[in-house]
Amino acid sequence: MFFDIIFIGLEAPPQTGTEVWASGMGSSPGGVANMAVACSRLGLRTSLAATFGEDLYGDYCRQTLGIQEGVDLTFSRYVTGWHSPVTVSTVYERDRTMVTHGHISDVQARLVRQPPRARVSFVDLSADRQSWVDAFAADGGLIFADLGWDPEDRWDIGRLRESLQGCYAFSPNAVEAMSYTRTDSPADALAVLSELVPLAVVTCGGDGVIAHDQATGSTVHAPAVPVEALDPTGAGDVFAAGLMMGTVAGWPLEHRLRLANLAAALSVRHFGGALAAPGWGDIATWWRETGSKDPALADGYTFLEKTLPDYDLPEASRAIATLGFRSRR
Repeated sequence: MFFDIIFIGLEAPPQTGTEVWASGMGSSPGGVANMAVACSRLGLRTSLAATFGEDLYGDYCRQTLGIQEGVDLTFSRYVTGWHSPVTVSTVYERDRTMVTHGHISDVQARLVRQPPRARVSFVDLSADRQSWVDAFAADGGLIFADLGWDPEDRWDIGRLRESLQGCYAFSPNAVEAMSYTRTDSPADALAVLSELVPLAVVTCGGDGVIAHDQATGSTVHAPAVPVEALDPTGAGDVFAAGLMMGTVAGWPLEHRLRLANLAAALSVRHFGGALAAPGWGDIATWWRETGSKDPALADGYTFLEKTLPDYDLPEASRAIATLGFRSRR
């Protein structure tokens, strides 16, 4: 869990000895909060295990998640005398640079002893695998796993295979997938990964996403959704949330991938990881506007007609430039 501060619209990239003004700023819960908020906004009953600092940042993140976004924080903890990790992200020419300060809490490894009964779970396997992961899989839960970037540049396929034991899905980006599998194309990487998990997914940026489902033996490509990107923070987390939602709903693989692509694309139109995630109101607005402006694109999303309600939904809350305003009397 991080408290994120995001600056956009920089006049120039930051350089030593200079001051750069930004035209926009936002604050938002970050880190694992990106995934939790994205899942909750797509209608999944979501529980989060994370640590919160005993400070104003921790209070803000806990209230935003638990009250505003409806995330269950039963498995989360305040840590006395520990401050919330903070990340400052600057976005320039659609790319980002981040500076983070924080300390690892020894409470994190003890947050989950017995996991709640759930249909899906997302877990970061870059750290040591905790025992609850195996217990969750043994109880029939589907685990969506991530390993992320390898800072040691080893890309150990043996460690990857061991880490993914019992996991249902793995969705790295193309660079990560090719690095782990020692292949030269996303398609070749997918072929290797499809032997490790029932659902292997490789995200390819502007080229969309490809995936293989062991259960059906099918390989599917879903094109990217064109949008005016503002901030890529958290897009991968939002993609995974869309994939999990479609899986819980029992959708065909193509529809799951299209929803995940759409959710990620809508998120990069706003800044601030967690609070950039779209809700169904945002998706409904996109669907109405796209149907009239780009019928060819909308044609790939006609399955949304069965999901979107026939009444107006509010669009989701966004990141603002402060923790909150004092009330005026």
